[in-house]
Amino acid sequence: MGSEAEVLYELMGTQRAVRRLRPDPVPTEVLDRVLQAACWAPTGGNGQQWRVVVVRDSHRKQALADLYAGPWHAYADTYTTKLERIPEGDRRESARRTLEAGTYLAEHFHEVPAVLVFVADPNRMTITDAHLDRVSFVGGGSVYPAVQNALLACRAEGLGCVLTTLHCRFERDVQKIVDAPPEWAPVAVVPIGWPIGGGHGPITRRPPSEMASADSFGVPWETGVTT
Repeated sequence: MGSEAEVLYELMGTQRAVRRLRPDPVPTEVLDRVLQAACWAPTGGNGQQWRVVVVRDSHRKQALADLYAGPWHAYADTYTTKLERIPEGDRRESARRTLEAGTYLAEHFHEVPAVLVFVADPNRMTITDAHLDRVSFVGGGSVYPAVQNALLACRAEGLGCVLTTLHCRFERDVQKIVDAPPEWAPVAVVPIGWPIGGGHGPITRRPPSEMASADSFGVPWETGVTT
């Protein structure tokens, strides 16, 4: 495996959700590179049916912070109750740290140096599952690769970042804050900044043996086995 591949896998394997961010400004040239990475992402028909607003104005950040605080604290209250049911140990401690970091972000959201507000226009998309009797997933395929590219670029730059969607509950309010037309709906809000403390590092996820199947759903993928 070449060095470029090794670097990419290293970035993917250490891209944490970093919620404790310093207020220090992020240079424009760094933001330029993060935005360029987002623009390279694949979209349906190469239509790039998304846009991103880089929010650095203090009043607009405060307005976004105000929208975020209520839903987060309501979620945190519910999560705290669930946390008490988890047996003492590493899993409970990890969950507690995640909750505390989320609360820190909610209380300091207005201080982060930049917030990426991704919006998308579904009318510009060919959403092939829109007719099905369930929530559509396909439209996100033309948006979230750009968000992930931005997250990976932040990781490469040493920036902390986290994908949030609580703001999407308040579509009209977010549109007003960033002056987005009514057809452009918020789909992701990503606060970014230099990490407080360690920031990124090794992540824990389920392995392919639990997440992937061989030929038929539910038949576990066996790493290293050839057919």
